[in-house]
Amino acid sequence: MRRAHESSLKPALQPAPFAERLLAWFDHHGRHDLPWQHPREPYRVWLAEVMLQQTQVQTVIPYFERFITNLPDLASLAEASEEQVLALWSGLGYYSRARNLHATAKICLQRHDGALPTTLDELMALPGIGRSTAGAILAQAHGLPHAILDGNVRRVLARWAGIEGWPGDTTVQRSLWARSEQLLPAQRLADYTQALMDLGATVCTRSKPDCDHCPVKADCIALRDGRVAQLPTSRPRKSIAQRQCLMLLARDADGRVLLQQRLGPGVWQGLWSLPEATDEARLRHLVRSQIEASFRCEPLPSFHHSFSHYRLEITPLLAHEVKARVGIAETDEGWRWVAEDAWSSLGLPAPVRRLLTALSSA
Repeated sequence: MRRAHESSLKPALQPAPFAERLLAWFDHHGRHDLPWQHPREPYRVWLAEVMLQQTQVQTVIPYFERFITNLPDLASLAEASEEQVLALWSGLGYYSRARNLHATAKICLQRHDGALPTTLDELMALPGIGRSTAGAILAQAHGLPHAILDGNVRRVLARWAGIEGWPGDTTVQRSLWARSEQLLPAQRLADYTQALMDLGATVCTRSKPDCDHCPVKADCIALRDGRVAQLPTSRPRKSIAQRQCLMLLARDADGRVLLQQRLGPGVWQGLWSLPEATDEARLRHLVRSQIEASFRCEPLPSFHHSFSHYRLEITPLLAHEVKARVGIAETDEGWRWVAEDAWSSLGLPAPVRRLLTALSSA
């Protein structure tokens, strides 16, 4: 009886520390063959982290490989033209990321002996590098104890620690950062950082999470309380603004298409796009310096393209065999008549690239 009584008083076994369980899972189930992991150099990690902002891994991989082939190090990126950088980025969206990469590379060449700095504050002072990106660079490229808090990690920690509230809220974000820092292990920082991102991307997913195979399910508060679907708390809903525009697909007898560079501020700044206006009269007025006489337009089916803060309805207008004005230079300021085989060398917005591809195969 005494032995049975003593046995019943023994404390229940506690789960191993969070990082220990996560690393054991990562060794067997994590992603070990991502191109930026071989080697885990600061330039490659930084490039990947910026590309992965609001973009999934499988989408990023071919862009990363193409970018690193053409601009293999920080010096080559700094010396590249903005047009080359935007062309390599074309299709990934959120083009300010590419411009920030280019600007950061130039700053590093001028102020940091041609390398990315190795302190959190110095990294965060560079264009396009926030706290989480800086932490990811330092942890993965240098093995330093810095926390991260990207979208996947916010979801994992909100569920595991039962942190209520929208993660974009300052108070909630502060709680998530504190938890992320508390959980850091003493060793294997690079693997731990990757493991945390992998867990959110492959197991603790936004919808249909695979809780049965989660390495930290034993003490996950959201799972315990049946609140996995409710955490993290969704962002308060706002109505999405709707906009409309016309885009002119003007093709001359040689098959060249008229493109206009977006020189002012905006989401497509610096990219080459189709002439755009809100109505046909404005569109014709816009291209009057580039196209001779009048031309007939054929409307094509409209389609939508979504941005982070609005949804754009695009109606293409197709103009066949228009005539470029005599004396218009191939590189006239802000305008170009571009042959099909030259499209790939320009930075084009994704919907424009899709339109041109469809036009060439029609």
